[in-house]
Amino acid sequence: MPQTQHFDVLFVGAGISGVSAACHLSDRCPNKSFAILEARDGMGGTWDLFRYPGIRSDSDMQTFSYNFRPWTKPKTITEGHEIRGYIEDTARHYGVDKNIRFGHKVISAAYDSDEAQWTLKVQSKSTNGRKTTKTFSCNFLWGCSGFYNYEQGYTPDFKGRDDFKGPIVHPQHWPEDLDYSGKKVVVIGSGATAVTLIPSMAEETQHITMLQRSPGYIFSIPKVDQISNLAQKVLPATAVAHATRIRNAAMLLGIHKFSRVQPKVLNRIVLTQMKMQLGRDANMEDFTPKYNVWDERLCAVPNGDLFKVIRQGKASVVTDHIERFTENGILLKSGKELEADIIVTATGLQLQIGSGIEFSIDGQPHKIGDSFGYKGVMLSDIPNFAFTMGYTNISWTLKADLTSQ
Repeated sequence: MPQTQHFDVLFVGAGISGVSAACHLSDRCPNKSFAILEARDGMGGTWDLFRYPGIRSDSDMQTFSYNFRPWTKPKTITEGHEIRGYIEDTARHYGVDKNIRFGHKVISAAYDSDEAQWTLKVQSKSTNGRKTTKTFSCNFLWGCSGFYNYEQGYTPDFKGRDDFKGPIVHPQHWPEDLDYSGKKVVVIGSGATAVTLIPSMAEETQHITMLQRSPGYIFSIPKVDQISNLAQKVLPATAVAHATRIRNAAMLLGIHKFSRVQPKVLNRIVLTQMKMQLGRDANMEDFTPKYNVWDERLCAVPNGDLFKVIRQGKASVVTDHIERFTENGILLKSGKELEADIIVTATGLQLQIGSGIEFSIDGQPHKIGDSFGYKGVMLSDIPNFAFTMGYTNISWTLKADLTSQ
């Protein structure tokens, strides 16, 4: 029987949350032993998994970066590979990369009150691809695996799906060899993924269409923070980055609070900005939501890149409901058919809290959904356990760092 490896703390997930937690622990509690169990072969979490064209941060990097390692590069919005590199570099800088066990997927976690510790069954991948089961134990367990299923994205059950003769792609599992040059592409969805894909693909496609059930608010922000870049020429980069982080966080919180007090005013401001970006000939019905700003998430586009390709006629937006897929595209409820060579289903994620781990307390199965959350950090009836869940209306990492602290 394999020997159990024991640690003071075990983290599940080596993404932006897991690296944050491990860095804070190693700084505040240097004598504590820990390991990070990561199911994938690389760190980065979301930023290692998603590889679709143009994958980028959907909030400013000054607040998306760690409070202990500020982002000092010029870009406010940056590409996925740079975020992954930032996470990897941070882990190396603080030495926590040596504690990551890649290819280790946690299957179950059992807590024993008498021993006051957790025992984890972990499926491990060896270099030859064979899977073995290992056992780990710890005094404290910390979930840093986010909120969605990494194995499968969410795709509705579209009628006639098998009739479509072209490829149907979900952004969570983007094929490396997908050739969309000169093709007609329809992207189903209007969230952060869709507004990223459209301008990134538009230059190579024959035409690309964003098909949405209803419009969402989209706001253009500068890709580069010119004020911070100028300040860095005369002041230390780290000091400027910290000041910019505070400024941006305060500004985001201020806008959110203003949206609660004067929603109609903020609606007009955002809609006016969108109309200016789209031009006078734009059909604003496709860009005017039925809800107030921040009732749902606001999508940010750097330098208005989405609006630019729409103005140029390389991309378009259609607001309608899907009747069914056809051999050559998508038939809409209105009777119109959108022709497509490729369909991209940017239809969201499958929620999964706790990485699908089977939890048990003193031999009794326990579902996370049966617990109450305490300050967004701990759960009732699950001892010696914490989880990181970032913000959803501003940068995830602001909350991740608070949780770690």
